[in-house]
Amino acid sequence: MPSLSIVIPAKNESGAIGAVVARAVEAYPDAEVIVVDDGSDDDTADVAESAGARVVRHPVSLGNGAAIKAGARAAQGDIIAFMDGDGQHDAGEFAPLIAKLDEGYDMIIGARDSGAHANFGRLYANGIYNLVASWLTGRRIPDLTSGFRVARARLFKQFLYLLPNGFSYPTTITMAFLRSGYPIRFESIPVAKRIGKSHIRPIRDGLRFMVIIFKIATLYSPLKIFLPTGALFFVTGAGWYAYTFSTMGRFTNMSMLLFSAAVIVVLIGLISEQITALTYSKA
Repeated sequence: MPSLSIVIPAKNESGAIGAVVARAVEAYPDAEVIVVDDGSDDDTADVAESAGARVVRHPVSLGNGAAIKAGARAAQGDIIAFMDGDGQHDAGEFAPLIAKLDEGYDMIIGARDSGAHANFGRLYANGIYNLVASWLTGRRIPDLTSGFRVARARLFKQFLYLLPNGFSYPTTITMAFLRSGYPIRFESIPVAKRIGKSHIRPIRDGLRFMVIIFKIATLYSPLKIFLPTGALFFVTGAGWYAYTFSTMGRFTNMSMLLFSAAVIVVLIGLISEQITALTYSKA
């Protein structure tokens, strides 16, 4: 049987982490349970350790993604399971996900329903992420940002250098597996109400929304962004030229600028596509 490591990133989760770890240890007594304390101000690390986890401590907060990377580096199992430390997930729900690995999948993601999101803003943002990812990949992505997942350790660790230190690690690793041709699957999971306060800030993190969307696109298929943008510049330039030629009988600088922008954007897209191909050639 392949060995299992359960990685739980946590920051100021002393109210929930003890029960989360205890449940993981109960469900998988032979598994390695790793809690990465991301610079907590409370006794999260001590509570987790007392409950039976191996604790990796960050002296300062480095971000959820950084905690995931630290946990993955420390994990020794053949399979790594990831879950949040806020009490929303039950480690016992890993069983059906792990079973799917025997069917040939390399990563199984727990998909939440619409009622599991903290608020309407989170639901709306995640819905946009899912739509963009579905368009890019050509397959339905029901929950791109879920932190509850299992993956083959050797494959997951190949992409650690791509993962951001912030909250968009699930997005990046999902798209990386798909771009590299590793089969993934989504399985519905129940989600409880979180214990404690969320670390997501709507205004601060909302400003990163479009950046993450753009990152998803350029990470997976840059030409799907750059080619339509170049076409838009070209069509606009052609339309402006038609207008100025019919009214003034001349070709204007604005038309030249728009045509030049179209060529430049498409060329940047081609270069980005080549860089993306080289990035995933390591996998």
